[in-house]
Amino acid sequence: MAKQPPYPKSDRERKSLKDLMERGEGLSGFAWPKTYTDFDMRILRDGTWTYRGGPIRRMKLCQLFATVLQRDENGDYWLVTPVERGRIQVDDAPFVAVAMTEEKDADGNPVLRFRTNLDHWVTADADHPIRVTEDPETGEPSPYIHIRDGLDALIARPIFYDMVERAETVETATGSTLVLDSAGQRFTLGHVDNG
Repeated sequence: MAKQPPYPKSDRERKSLKDLMERGEGLSGFAWPKTYTDFDMRILRDGTWTYRGGPIRRMKLCQLFATVLQRDENGDYWLVTPVERGRIQVDDAPFVAVAMTEEKDADGNPVLRFRTNLDHWVTADADHPIRVTEDPETGEPSPYIHIRDGLDALIARPIFYDMVERAETVETATGSTLVLDSAGQRFTLGHVDNG
């Protein structure tokens, strides 16, 4: 008799690890192990995964780690399997959106797709919203797109500039706002300084 895996077999978990790696999905839906350690791993702001201070150069290894990357309610990042978990450090977001394409849906509406530094694609839509935060001291914007399970990708600066070029200005109760549409959703990129 074959040994059953130590986690529930939902449709998502029936996918092979290779499928998860290729699609950028995560292994989840199981109870986290009670004991844990701190792994000497860090994801830098530019999306580089490091181990003991040195970069991990194999893309497939980073994709493998990404399948077990999760975030807890306190905002800490973990690599979690059904039998082991370890905390890792993330400087900003665990992924970086490094490319963007615009397609049209059947009705001619824009659909924006983003490629991450781990070569996964995500469509900006209701499940994958775009948000922009501003540094309270400098006002510098930091744009993100939600990837999965509380994990975001920082949108690279050149991509954000392209988004701003494509955006339209609308008037709201708080002033002029830059908005961008994708997959039937409207995302706010920031307010326009009319001064």
